[in-house]
Amino acid sequence: MGNSIKNNMQSFAINQALKYVEGNPEENFPKLLDMVDKFFPENWYKRQRVAIHKIVDDKGNWYQLLLKLYALDPGVRRAFFQNFIFNASLKGSAIQDEVSQREDCNVPWAILLDPTSACNMHCTGCWAAEYGNQLNLSLETIDSIIRQGKELGTYMYIYTGGEPLVRKKDIIKICEMHPDCEFLSFTNGTLIDEDFCQDMLRVKNFVPAISLEGFEDANDSRRGQGAYQKVKHAMELLKSHDLPFGISVCYTSANYADISSEEFFDYIIDNGALFVWLFHYMPVGNDAVPDLLPTPEQRKLVCERIRSYRKTKAIFSLDFQNDAQYVGGCIAGGRRYLHINARGDVEPCVFIHYSNCNIHDTLLLDALKSPLFMEYHEAQPFNENMFQPCPMLENPNCLPEMVKTAGAVSTDYQSPESAEHLVSKTKPYAENWTETAQQLWAQEKALQEKKAANTK
Repeated sequence: MGNSIKNNMQSFAINQALKYVEGNPEENFPKLLDMVDKFFPENWYKRQRVAIHKIVDDKGNWYQLLLKLYALDPGVRRAFFQNFIFNASLKGSAIQDEVSQREDCNVPWAILLDPTSACNMHCTGCWAAEYGNQLNLSLETIDSIIRQGKELGTYMYIYTGGEPLVRKKDIIKICEMHPDCEFLSFTNGTLIDEDFCQDMLRVKNFVPAISLEGFEDANDSRRGQGAYQKVKHAMELLKSHDLPFGISVCYTSANYADISSEEFFDYIIDNGALFVWLFHYMPVGNDAVPDLLPTPEQRKLVCERIRSYRKTKAIFSLDFQNDAQYVGGCIAGGRRYLHINARGDVEPCVFIHYSNCNIHDTLLLDALKSPLFMEYHEAQPFNENMFQPCPMLENPNCLPEMVKTAGAVSTDYQSPESAEHLVSKTKPYAENWTETAQQLWAQEKALQEKKAANTK
């Protein structure tokens, strides 16, 4: 059976299944799972089916989160299931694996793009602030990147910046041009208004991830006076329109307690957030402040709290620095994602500002085969301990060597920073974190071994 026929059949089956569930999700979802088990091959997405069965049978916090999806605008919800679940995660992943094996390089699940380097804020510790503010990717360039990405199986696109919503019209236009893709944008939330909510309802395939660094004092100390209230207003608008959104958090030595508190999680859940992504502070840029790096005790506390909330809170949380075990280590270098800045430089990571190529004169596939990306491809994982995944933060000897071997150059055009200078700020951190990381990894392996023994 040809791939296009197979994909069309699968897409039709998913659409029919979604229509069946719509009327009464609580009653019909278990019935749908039973039908899938009865009529489809036993090994068809077996691992995913087992996980979904467990969620539905337990009727716990993950089940409550699933039901929240059915409180969303119906058109937005259907687009999410089609684009994110089917196109990006099922069909897309299969294509990515095929291309990766054929071309012997990493192929990303998601591509991060900076539509602009401009921003209406200047937050402490933001890596985007290190770029100039006059750089932009044209609409035509973004369209070309997405068209090339879909050929590789990539249907997930994430905007960073700068503040992406400075270019609202172009972002919505791209959603219209590529209705089969899912778009997410990190945003400070201050530019979300009634008109933009109506645009989101119309295109159906755009989801904001709003930056919030804790409660009002903690947030505004980094983002400026009044920022918290503007985010609160944006959340109220999105929730009132039954639109999906999440929260993006950068945790530091100053706000770690706020953002990992039960009160904070309850607050964002009550305000309608469906997911929260947590990013460890990275001292990127010549003027970055190493003092904001969390201590081992602070990072461990964040890790433990987030994992405990997953058992009780109806929100999808992802702690990128502490959850590497679920994705096999560092996901950069095209292994799961890459970053293209507002000048077009193709970078292995949103925090690693070095590159061998520019998208304006390089095809996306060729960029994935460029020297720095191949260094990532050959070296991953950078550490067998999944609490030490990063070649900059926990394995600081790796990054300068890869940059030197690849002949990559700094893509910070205002104040170029050498890889050696960058990791000079993370080496003390890495040394201090190692003992705690080893303890956590030993505990995790023991837990997994116990679970494996219990299932035999």
